[in-house]
Amino acid sequence: MTTMASGAAMAVLALTVPATASELPATALTGIGLNGPTVASSRDELPFWRETIPAASNGQVTMEIQPLDQMGIDDATMLRLLSQGVMDFASMDISKMAGDDPAFEGCDLAGLTTTVTDARAACEAWKPVMARKMAESWNAKLMAVGANPPQVFWCRDELAGLNDLRGKKVRVFNATMNDFIQGIGGTTVSLPFAEVVPALQRGVVDCGVTGSLSGNTARWWEVATHIYPLSLGWSVNAHAINLDTWNGLDAAVQEFLLEQFAAYEDKMWETVQLATDEGISCNIGEEPCTIGIKASMTLVPVADADREALDNLLETEVLRGWARRCGADCAAEWNETIGQVLGLTAPQG
Repeated sequence: MTTMASGAAMAVLALTVPATASELPATALTGIGLNGPTVASSRDELPFWRETIPAASNGQVTMEIQPLDQMGIDDATMLRLLSQGVMDFASMDISKMAGDDPAFEGCDLAGLTTTVTDARAACEAWKPVMARKMAESWNAKLMAVGANPPQVFWCRDELAGLNDLRGKKVRVFNATMNDFIQGIGGTTVSLPFAEVVPALQRGVVDCGVTGSLSGNTARWWEVATHIYPLSLGWSVNAHAINLDTWNGLDAAVQEFLLEQFAAYEDKMWETVQLATDEGISCNIGEEPCTIGIKASMTLVPVADADREALDNLLETEVLRGWARRCGADCAAEWNETIGQVLGLTAPQG
């Protein structure tokens, strides 16, 4: 555990220690967390469960948690495993949950938001929908929503902009990115996070999409030379507890966890902002770079024409494709929530 991560965890603790922590009943939980190389895991999730929660509860509430990549589990199955009670707690990318229900990815469609503020606002608007669906269909209680730095392009060869991705093989990890890349004439390749570095190295893919800092800490810069910061989303993650587990917890423990998760959610979004600010500077070897690794990639500026193309593809390909997968009722609910926040309309037919 880094000193910085530990300090961040204790900062959350200082705000949330309950007066009756010593009165909580002993509660031991198990969980599977986010991919270990991501800053969301190393800076927030693991310190939260391994330091903040035990300290804030005076050792009464503990979690045995392991990152997803250390467990050899396909992250597309996490929601199903949680619903079956294989673990008490899970953190999941909502776009992977969309394989079970397309509604889940509603606040993280490719190109939907380009700032941390808008990303959080969209997910706050959609959070009740996700919570309802998890409770009704997946035996799970949504506790918090977080994210990663913006999902950008990492390429092994030189490129000048969006048009140069035409005909390229691009690693994506969800359906909405697939809609976007196909919309510009690229070929999509679906690969787990851990398999992208060797795929770039061998030329299986020309480019890969992941977070600007997530790829940095996973050392993608060792095989990619150019970074193109046109954001295709935030790899938004949902943090949830099995509903049977939740209902079996003492009421005081439930209250304690709700308080802790409220502070934790704020902390996660603060980290997203910090990681967004530093993601590019770390990859091109400049300051500030306090939470990543200084590399020497080439930054490809995003032209105004490419930003306009992003907005156009969002409406003509991404929103249309998602609404078709999710259905008219789902699109109508999106329009009444996220659509109102962002001033957008998903087609309902």
